[in-house]
Amino acid sequence: MLLTLTTTHRPATDLGYLLHKHPERVFSFTLPVGRAQVFYPEANEERCTAALLVELDPVALSRGKAGQGSGAPLEPYVNDRPYAASSYLTAAVREAFGTAMSGRSKERQALADQALPFEVHLPALPSRGGPDLALRLFGPLGYQVDGRVWPLDPNFPEWGDSLYLDLKLSGCVPLKVLLAQLTLLIPVLDDAKHYFVTDEEIERLQRLGAGWLENHPERDLILKRSLKHQRDLLRLANAAFGQEEPIAVAAPLSLNAQRLAAVEAELATSGAIRVLDLGCGEGHLLRPLLANPQFREIVGMDVSPRELERARRYLRLDELPPVVRDRLKLIQGSLTYRDARLRGYDAAALVEVIEHLDEARLWTLERVVFGDARPGTVVVTTPNAEYNARYSFLGEGEARHQDHRFEWDRPTFRTWAERVGEAYGYSVIFKPVGEEDPELGSPTQMAVFTRQGP
Repeated sequence: MLLTLTTTHRPATDLGYLLHKHPERVFSFTLPVGRAQVFYPEANEERCTAALLVELDPVALSRGKAGQGSGAPLEPYVNDRPYAASSYLTAAVREAFGTAMSGRSKERQALADQALPFEVHLPALPSRGGPDLALRLFGPLGYQVDGRVWPLDPNFPEWGDSLYLDLKLSGCVPLKVLLAQLTLLIPVLDDAKHYFVTDEEIERLQRLGAGWLENHPERDLILKRSLKHQRDLLRLANAAFGQEEPIAVAAPLSLNAQRLAAVEAELATSGAIRVLDLGCGEGHLLRPLLANPQFREIVGMDVSPRELERARRYLRLDELPPVVRDRLKLIQGSLTYRDARLRGYDAAALVEVIEHLDEARLWTLERVVFGDARPGTVVVTTPNAEYNARYSFLGEGEARHQDHRFEWDRPTFRTWAERVGEAYGYSVIFKPVGEEDPELGSPTQMAVFTRQGP
């Protein structure tokens, strides 16, 4: 799948400063289900084009159910996901142009704040609503819209049109706004997302849609498709966007916010001063830890250097006062290998981490965390598979995320935690996180391990 961004603002090569990608270099990065590249087909003073090419691996897609549709036997392997623009493309946009989406540019901040002439080209974009829907979505935002429908087969015009557009947009808009609008509206045209949608998506809609989504004439359709037609989420979203200041709406805390608050509270209650966030990802737990002066030394570790860089941007480490910044260290490492850097800490958190490992390899994490690092307190959270029945868009046995290797019910999680505690000298208690169902329990289950003896 391909996306190109072109500007004719002179000098056009300043686009490289705004995207934080040099026009003379190819930037490549991996995705959970493939690879992506950013390169410049043209770059001169008058015209500069940046291209994002995403190549998905059909085999990797088929491992989960993200590539499946109606359930035809070959559909997990033969489908349009590797070729047609979709939420996979917008995920790559966030990965490649994350700093540009924040609106920051060290060298050209004034330009980043300015509305610039842009042309966008999406050669293959599914539009479940045809070119008219593309016009209804992008037209009110000030874009010129040219959406030409691809025929099912040019050699057989009698077969009619496909649902795919060759879409071109042109308009004058700040780059930050352009990327936000593409990120939200491409999956709306497709009416599909490859990831599990929860109430956290409402916060994302508010953040990326600030200043334009609340008054968009197709707002209801955008919300409905963005939230995968889930009535409970739509009710929350309508309440949030029904206010004059949607960002300030006192809406219920998202499950992720509740989970982070619960983990941070357990770490604080333990009396910990030196803490580990193992599998820290983008740094969502690190932010409340930094805000709590009790935690004087914080280490965030992740296997992915790219995630650590995203955490650095998310936390805006370069902008923090030195007295705050010096309390945090980001390190790259794997939880399947012993690491002397992890020893001697008061507490550790593994927030939605264990389900990303192969179940047969969990013993390596147990050995590293509980056997070698041995913090005084360990807080572990993981999805409760029983609660998945509450989510109408999850099929039986389907995981909440394509990268989850397993999801346990409550008895299985309890059995695992008690075995680990007994093997390594920890007592363990269990606590629910999120709204509890009388029969299915809470959406997230949490175990708090406390080391017994030295």
